[in-house]
Amino acid sequence: MSATAQLADLYARVEASAGLLGVTCSRAKVWPILAAYEDALPQAVIAFRVATDARHEGEFDCRFTLPGDIDPYARARSHGLLTATGHPVDALLPDIRRRCAVDSHGVDFGVVGGFRKIWVYFPGDDFQSLAQLTGIASMPRSLAANLPFFADRGLEDRVDVIGIDYPSRTVNLYFTAIPDALRAPDAVLTMHRDIGIPRPSEQMLKFCAKAFGIYVTLNWESARIERIAFGVKTRDPLSLPARLGPRIEQFVRSLPYGADDPKMVYAAMTSRGEEYYKLQSYLRFRPRSRLDLMPSADTAAPPPSPSRA
Repeated sequence: MSATAQLADLYARVEASAGLLGVTCSRAKVWPILAAYEDALPQAVIAFRVATDARHEGEFDCRFTLPGDIDPYARARSHGLLTATGHPVDALLPDIRRRCAVDSHGVDFGVVGGFRKIWVYFPGDDFQSLAQLTGIASMPRSLAANLPFFADRGLEDRVDVIGIDYPSRTVNLYFTAIPDALRAPDAVLTMHRDIGIPRPSEQMLKFCAKAFGIYVTLNWESARIERIAFGVKTRDPLSLPARLGPRIEQFVRSLPYGADDPKMVYAAMTSRGEEYYKLQSYLRFRPRSRLDLMPSADTAAPPPSPSRA
């Protein structure tokens, strides 16, 4: 199959998958993104994401991985996918690449909204420290402002992934291999209370007991943590104690691919009190990817110990 035919086939799969949710794919937004990274797509892990929150209503998100030697920001700029705005978000990825060892990257886009995020994956044996990240000039100052929150929970050296959202001008920090105690209900409640985010539901507390990691959302406009989320890996999302809602359930039941591949489910709570869930399913999953390193909720494990947080 020629490169052009491969690209057309991938676009058709994106379009068909979005159609499972009644979302119309914008070729004008999607094709230029796929074409910009065409050389890397045959080897990429490719995933789709749906969410229950109002922000993602009518949208269908796609993401794919890139090798570490490709600069996704420079390529996005050269292909007209991103335009410099003078905001610190423009400098963040180049600054991270200069200061930190990077294993690989990812690109995230919506079939309606177009180019959205770039992901930075650090080497699996080389988590980044918050001390290193706060030394980056373009990093949101809210990270430094919340150092005690992370340090008190043993997370100061556990940053595995960073996501940079260009339209929203926000940054996600992912902490994996979290201490067991942080999954306990009292620890989850304390985290929400300490950052001023409303109390999660009992259902979300049960979900968090299966989490392998946590991520937080920061921005440049506020010192507070904007959102906190908990990630669970499973092959059967519908078995989780989570309000996935009819939209995600329909997608899970309609998938024509990846039935035996792991799925990622995230439970999130925003500062406004919106509790919602995201499902990430894989069109193309590569064995021995980073996801393999994450513990699965399908594997029996002892309950988390009580937290002192």
